[in-house]
Amino acid sequence: MEVNHNTTPKDYYKVLEVDYDATDEKIRINYRRLALKWHPDKHKGDSAVTAKFQEINEAYRVLSDPAKRIDYDLSGIYEVDKYTLREYLARFKGMILTCNGLGISQTAIWTQQLMETDDLIDK
Repeated sequence: MEVNHNTTPKDYYKVLEVDYDATDEKIRINYRRLALKWHPDKHKGDSAVTAKFQEINEAYRVLSDPAKRIDYDLSGIYEVDKYTLREYLARFKGMILTCNGLGISQTAIWTQQLMETDDLIDK
């Protein structure tokens, strides 16, 4: 994973405006849309636009490469306090589902807690 230590680490999925389980195709489409929107040639001399464009490219370099994406997903930015419950569950869905594959039988408890949380959110 490429991390620039001079700035706050970014959530690459949010940078590319995709869900955490986005397909490669969705990542590519959003990258192209954002790259065209934020291309420096369209915004002459604006350094903020250039920085945004570079951030989009960095996110795409990581998420478009299967090995880098897996590494990022396992060791990426987990600013847990900045996620809603739904975003957190979407972000870590693969790891949560793997627990059942490992024979951990706590899914009934998690399912019950999720249903209770959804009921509270809906109210």
